[in-house]
Amino acid sequence: MAKAHDSAGELIAGRYRLLDAFLREEGRVLWHGEDTAFGRPVVLTRSRAAGHGGEETPEPAADRILRTAKTLGPACHGGVAAVLDVVEEPGFLWTVTERPPGAPLSELLLHGPVDHVRAAGIGLGVLDVLTAAHREGVVHRELGPSQVWSDEHGTVTVTGFGLTASADAPRVTAPSYASPEQARGEGGAPAADLWALGAMMYALVEGRPAVRDRGEAEATLRAVDRLPVRAPRGAGPLAPAILGLLRWDPVERVPEAVVRESLTRILRQNFEEVTPPEPLPDLLDPAGDHRDGRAEGEGKGQPGRGRGGLPVGRPVLLGAALAVTVAGALVFTSMDGPSGGNGASASGPAASRAATRTPSAPPTGTGAPAGRETPTASAKPSPSPSATAGAALPSGFSLYRAPQGFAVALPSGWKPVETQSSDDLAYRVTFGASGDPRTLAVTYSTQLGPDPVAVWSDLEPSLRAVSTGYERVGAIRPVTYRGMKGADMEWYSVSQGVRVRTLGRGFLIGGSRGFSLRWTTPADDWDTAANRQALKAFFDSFRTGTQ
Repeated sequence: MAKAHDSAGELIAGRYRLLDAFLREEGRVLWHGEDTAFGRPVVLTRSRAAGHGGEETPEPAADRILRTAKTLGPACHGGVAAVLDVVEEPGFLWTVTERPPGAPLSELLLHGPVDHVRAAGIGLGVLDVLTAAHREGVVHRELGPSQVWSDEHGTVTVTGFGLTASADAPRVTAPSYASPEQARGEGGAPAADLWALGAMMYALVEGRPAVRDRGEAEATLRAVDRLPVRAPRGAGPLAPAILGLLRWDPVERVPEAVVRESLTRILRQNFEEVTPPEPLPDLLDPAGDHRDGRAEGEGKGQPGRGRGGLPVGRPVLLGAALAVTVAGALVFTSMDGPSGGNGASASGPAASRAATRTPSAPPTGTGAPAGRETPTASAKPSPSPSATAGAALPSGFSLYRAPQGFAVALPSGWKPVETQSSDDLAYRVTFGASGDPRTLAVTYSTQLGPDPVAVWSDLEPSLRAVSTGYERVGAIRPVTYRGMKGADMEWYSVSQGVRVRTLGRGFLIGGSRGFSLRWTTPADDWDTAANRQALKAFFDSFRTGTQ
């Protein structure tokens, strides 16, 4: 009988080095590892080999997992971990994947329950993946907290698809998250994945699974089938969705669309309660007469110029952080300087706009369209030490309320260093401080496509063309940001001789409108605690009154 690998330093398939086992559970062990061929970090999951159910000529496990990964890669837009290799051993199966961002939920649960809003965000991310997989005819059947990864920015990645050979094969891992029908040996349809989703959200808000592990898989499965689920006490408005998913009869479980509506409503309500909607100040003159805001050398009705003097067209949401236009519109891609780009624009009709380099505030004194008044309540930006979402801001940060209608926490001493706007109400505000190489750009757009991941994909060739030393980091990742559809993209570039790293998060707020937050910092500082704190502060505090 083959020896089971269980020692750090061992090589799997002569290539993948085991570093440390960070999770052990029924039927599964997860290892941090290294792909020695490329020197990259990987995750190796050793699972007990699944049964084949009623299949007469079962497909080899490695072929099945790789085929499933090939199907789900484009369908889930980065929501599933990329499978690099599968190694079969007698009685066991090694699956080698790229290391997802963040940590598995099993590690998060070690620190106790989370609030219902975060649980809803994670649940919605998992639901996005399950919905895409089910459309492709793929069911997970082994879903549990160790196979869902999440980071502090809301990115959700699911692993472990394809482990189970068939619908009637017995479940081999995480029995506390098996559905009652799986516990009875009746197999797993998509409804079993929905049960697992409900069980994970239950564990997130309660700090423990709905059915505790009994020590032996058979005992735990009997409890899953026979014991009623107690109502969660810490779920708040999330409780109906959780209990609707944890119905004993799979036919009675709430469908995916209903769950999605419930989770989205929770996230949107939280978003709206924190910052009441405010009208977007009308700062733009459609005639292009921005006398107080024109950059030097910019004529009336002419396109403005970004840093480095290159022409800049109409900005749209995901500008070097997710940009898209409808036919005939200009794409604002990136700017030179510490923001992480070299400046470019697509060709098309010129947009009347203003580009202002000012150390204090966006342009003022611009005319309002006829018949409309410019609100004066937010005439000046107002830094404030108060926090949002009921949580204190980190030390050294204060809340900045921009005249454009959004608010975001900024490091002490930061202010707008450049403001750009166009006659379609789109704008971009870049924040920074003298002597600080970091920048944060907030972009509002009015002409966006429906798929943020596709927008990034379409943008990347132009971003590569105008950026010095451009190199994308990992995959373009779909995210759900406070219930809104979005995507993250990260890349390296060289700005003023310094290698920088940029994270762009773009998200849609309704119709063709949306925002993006783009954070750029020296690449050497990316993994520091200060950088993680800054990113968390930006994403946690950002609010807009445009919804």
